Amino acid sequence: MAKKVLLFGDIGIDDIVAIIYGYLNDEIDIVGVVTEYGNIPQKNALATVRYLNEQVLTIEESQRATLIAGAENPMTAEPVEFFPEIHGEYGMGPITPENVQDGFELENFFTIIDLIDEYGDELYIVNIGRLTSLATMFLLYPERMKKIKQIYIMGGAFWEPGNVTAVSEANIHGDPVAAQIVLTYAEQVTIIPLNVTKNAIVTPEMVNYIDQNGSVDIVKPMIDYYYDFYKKRDSSVQGSPLHDVLTLMAVNNEEMFTFEEYPVHVVQATKGTERGQTIADIRPFGNLEEETEKEIMKHRIAFEFDYREFFRDFMTTMSRQRFKLK
Repeated sequence: MAKKVLLFGDIGIDDIVAIIYGYLNDEIDIVGVVTEYGNIPQKNALATVRYLNEQVLTIEESQRATLIAGAENPMTAEPVEFFPEIHGEYGMGPITPENVQDGFELENFFTIIDLIDEYGDELYIVNIGRLTSLATMFLLYPERMKKIKQIYIMGGAFWEPGNVTAVSEANIHGDPVAAQIVLTYAEQVTIIPLNVTKNAIVTPEMVNYIDQNGSVDIVKPMIDYYYDFYKKRDSSVQGSPLHDVLTLMAVNNEEMFTFEEYPVHVVQATKGTERGQTIADIRPFGNLEEETEKEIMKHRIAFEFDYREFFRDFMTTMSRQRFKLK
């Protein structure tokens, strides 16, 4: 039976490829997509996911994911910086969604509660963007959030260079307050950090094969755009890292990863290199002060993965002829 997934994303190119991967995979049922600020403004993110639902993937109305408007701003109350040079204006690289309209129909944020009540302990949350919307749910409905089967988070870097600062990864850096809230209250959390996602590389040759054999024709122009950015930054790169695809893939492929469990703390500094740094407490005795008061929360962190299995799963799924383009 396909696993029910509620996806939280900030809708950049790797988010969109993850959504397409999820729609193409018979073992994943994306029941809802919560779109928020991050790579692009929330308004543009909503338009893009609607475009995917209605124009790119010819899915029956009853099979479409519920589209939910998430956060527009972080809990840090700071101005948001967007990244069109990496992801394009609408998170689709050079592609602009057709028939973009203001005021199109979408679900209220609290529809998330309806999905939790409907699917209960069958529901997986996969957060591949900032954690603002997810943190909001833990502040408002901490008991209800305990019903969820498991939470997968793309974020963080542990003893690994960051992609925003020397030590910080973008999703955590974008709202470290929200990240700390989620890691404080959430149980059954698996973190898929840059340690592994930076190596989930899709080469131009892989993209060309998918373009020739798959059924979704926006994949190649998007990933080519994404790769151009990485190539300009580092001429030695062999392809594009698909951070978010690997995180969604983990729901059904845990054997692909090597995990360790540690308490995790997020640095809350508003400025400086250390802002948003994820620190795993590897001390065998833990924090003595906390030990005397309560059980220390630990989270599962992926540190290694099997690239061959990633390659097999990604190429098999993305080359499927499930959809016919309109």
